[in-house]
Formats: sequence, structure tokens, C-alpha cells
Amino acid sequence: MSRAPIPTRTLTAELASVADAQTPSQLLRLLHLASPALPIGAFHFSQGLEYAVDVGWVKDEAGALDWIGGIAASSLATLDLPVLSRLQDAWAQDDSGGVLRWNAFLIASRETCELRLEDRHLGGALLRVLAEFELHTGLFPANPHRNPVGVSHATAFAFAAARWNIEKLAVLQTYAWAWVENQVLAAVKLVPLGQSAGQRMLHALNTRLGASCARAIELTDSDIGISTALSAVASGRHETQYTRLFRS
Repeated sequence: MSRAPIPTRTLTAELASVADAQTPSQLLRLLHLASPALPIGAFHFSQGLEYAVDVGWVKDEAGALDWIGGIAASSLATLDLPVLSRLQDAWAQDDSGGVLRWNAFLIASRETCELRLEDRHLGGALLRVLAEFELHTGLFPANPHRNPVGVSHATAFAFAAARWNIEKLAVLQTYAWAWVENQVLAAVKLVPLGQSAGQRMLHALNTRLGASCARAIELTDSDIGISTALSAVASGRHETQYTRLFRS
């Protein structure tokens, strides 16, 4: 017995449904960008925390939570995240001038040589990973001599988010989570702390990230800035620290 032909409209809908199911969701894209397995070398950097532990500014779980939470509130939330928001808008609008301006602004805001090198390293490494996915900016040449400013991590992160049409608040939350997770992992190694202490810190910091990301989107240009002087001192002194596990 022959089967009745499937209506063309039904077949088209079924094929579209299969195609949608095979396309990674925004959540999966973000999990990939935030994964510690992403080969960009974020685990090499402590952003001055190593020096703070070495001289006794950070001695225990409470001190590590205060240190990381303070930087998150007075630097990540007031500089990186609002600039990330503007970079995503600029990429989405193909505004090359805006991308270059905010990228240069963010790198210039890094207070020490090693923090600038860290940002450029992470940004360049992420762009190389994205190139494997056929995502090419065409804006930042791979040769560092032709690109003296460099590309920041937030710039590369925003590029991927814009090309994948990911909702902005989710992008900021993912970027913030990746930063916090890396800092907590550094603290677990350096203080040192147990894994349970690390999870308690992540839980405590996670409750603050949502509000910080929402505020970051609303900040005006004149509100963008940092107030983390002690962190800058730690990073500057880390550059000449005698023994080091981390590159910042």
C-alpha cells in the first residue's frame, strides 16, 4: 500500500525544525566562550592576587572573597562590563571606529604593563580560536607589529557575541562569571584554600553578578572607570616578584 505524499509545507517545517535543533543555542555558545577548556590561557593570570597573598594582604577565604569582590565591584562592573556592552553594540552595527575606540580605551585603562599584556594575550588567543570557527574580524591583523594597540579580551568576546546574536545581559553575565571563576581558582591555589571554600566564594560572588551586569548596561560614558588602587599596586609589584606561579 503506497503512502500519501507529505505536504510540501509540512516537510519544509520539519526540515527547519531539524536545522534549528542542530544549531547551538545561545546558552551553549556562551558555555563554550566561558569554558576553562577554551585554549586562551586565562589560568596563567591572577591579576595581582599572587602578590597580595605573598605579602599577607590576603590570608584566608574571607580575605580572598573581599579582594575578588572588591575588584569585581570597582573595576569589572564599572570598566570591563560597560565597555563590553558598547563593544557588542559596535560589532553588531559594523561600527569599526567604535570597536577600535573602545578597544584602545580598555587597554589604556590597564594600570600596569603585565595587565596590558594579559588583556592582549587573552584577546589575541580568543580571536585565533574564533578563526577556527570561521569567524574572522578583518579588523585586527595577526601581526603584532601591524597592530601595536592589540585586541582586548572583551573586544574578542563581544565580537563572538555579536556574530552569534546573543542577548547582551547574558553576554555580560557570562563574561563576569568567567572572570570571577578564574580569580577564585587562582585563590584556591595561592592562599591555599580547599575546594569547598572555592565553591562558597563562587556562590557568594555569583549572587552579586546579576545586579552588577544590569547596572553596567545603564552606565553613561562618564561613569566608566576604576577605583582599585591597591590591586594596581599589587600588579605593579608582581612584575618584579622573585618567585611567581602566575604571569600577572
